[in-house]
Amino acid sequence: MKQRLQRLWWTVLGLILFAPSLSLAAGGGGAPIVIVADTRKLDGVMAWWANMYNESHMQFAILTIIIIPVTGVLFGILADIVMGWIGIDLKSRELAEH
Repeated sequence: MKQRLQRLWWTVLGLILFAPSLSLAAGGGGAPIVIVADTRKLDGVMAWWANMYNESHMQFAILTIIIIPVTGVLFGILADIVMGWIGIDLKSRELAEH
């Protein structure tokens, strides 16, 4: 029983590893996919952002990686200010789990 189960696992692992290569070996390779953003109806910042995506995926990725944490920090500071205005003070809160 143990040997059958082990053989089954090896078969499943082999299929997982080699099935993609078998399907690629079928031949016929498709046309390369071109991924671009449609900029025809965009203007301003949105047009700039889409053009950056079309021209350099690397610059687009780097700028996105920089913008996301900066935006999170700004939203966090803004939320802290708003909560201070409405009377929620998280800086001097005492933990109930002692």
